[in-house]
Amino acid sequence: MSRNLMAGLAIATSLVTSAQAQTILTAETAAPTGVPGTTVLSLSEAASKAGIADMQVTTGQTLTNSVQNVAEGKTDVAAAPFVLPFLMSRGVGPYANLGKEKGAELAGNLRVLYTYRLAVQALFAYDSANFDGWNAVEGATIFNGPPRGAALTNARNLVRLATGLEDGKGYTGIQVNWGQAVKTMQDGSSDAMVLPISFPDGRITQAVSSGNMTLWSTPKDIFESEGFQKIGNVPGTVTVTLPPAETAYPEGVTVISEDDNFRGPGTVGGEVVHKDMDFDLAKALTGAFIENLDSIYKAKAPFMHNAWLGETDIALTDMCKGNPLTYHPGAVAAWEEAGYALPDCAK
Repeated sequence: MSRNLMAGLAIATSLVTSAQAQTILTAETAAPTGVPGTTVLSLSEAASKAGIADMQVTTGQTLTNSVQNVAEGKTDVAAAPFVLPFLMSRGVGPYANLGKEKGAELAGNLRVLYTYRLAVQALFAYDSANFDGWNAVEGATIFNGPPRGAALTNARNLVRLATGLEDGKGYTGIQVNWGQAVKTMQDGSSDAMVLPISFPDGRITQAVSSGNMTLWSTPKDIFESEGFQKIGNVPGTVTVTLPPAETAYPEGVTVISEDDNFRGPGTVGGEVVHKDMDFDLAKALTGAFIENLDSIYKAKAPFMHNAWLGETDIALTDMCKGNPLTYHPGAVAAWEEAGYALPDCAK
């Protein structure tokens, strides 16, 4: 065999090996019809297109488990409402079984690539249920999320603040996994729902095919109360005020508010990875997100333009303060090279 032929075969073999060696990552997220599902799937598309990695995405997951999987090194990327790492770091709530020491250790393994607003908690019901908003919660059956997770915690907190009632005492909460959410909304097993929603919301858009619905804003006096404003001090939760016209719901959905503003507690979070993820890989993934903000992320679904994508202001990202998370160093490099300023407390 000639030397030139041998060299050519070596180069060809190297190219094939390089192509086959492209990084394979695992990712977990919620239902594909919401913000976290859309962002992770879009990241997978952007990463593959740029030759960064092939991402194997599992949707419909309970993010409580997904965040722990990343912290334990079992999953590479996950969508994370920021309240979850906060609870993990203290070994409380859905992470009580970990204990404070183990929870703090695991939370310390998490780093952020980028952030977004997942949803806003709201009360809604079919018009056929003759449900009278917040006044009707007492004694009612309320679908309030999956069996574990940030959505359930936030729903219970909102009802407690708005009505003073507790799940299992003042009303009956029912929980199902996200994959069964629309079916549960439609089958009449609950009188109303208190769930995280987008503007417009994919689940409500599907469910309204079974009948008109009404969505209630958090009462203004409750929203402006000292107790409600304190929820803004809980990592991963911000207060959101939005003109009803900007909710962009289809015909058949009525938004009820005392004035020209819809109010509710918003859930913010982002994509998290393990602190030991390679610097260049974390930088490349974040860079792909930034580069595709308009072409992929904001164009994927009508609610994505209102998800605070590409924001770095801590008033919108809820980084720092009591949030135990910081950006991955590779993500910091990507943001700063793209011309964004990140607060020092989040680095």
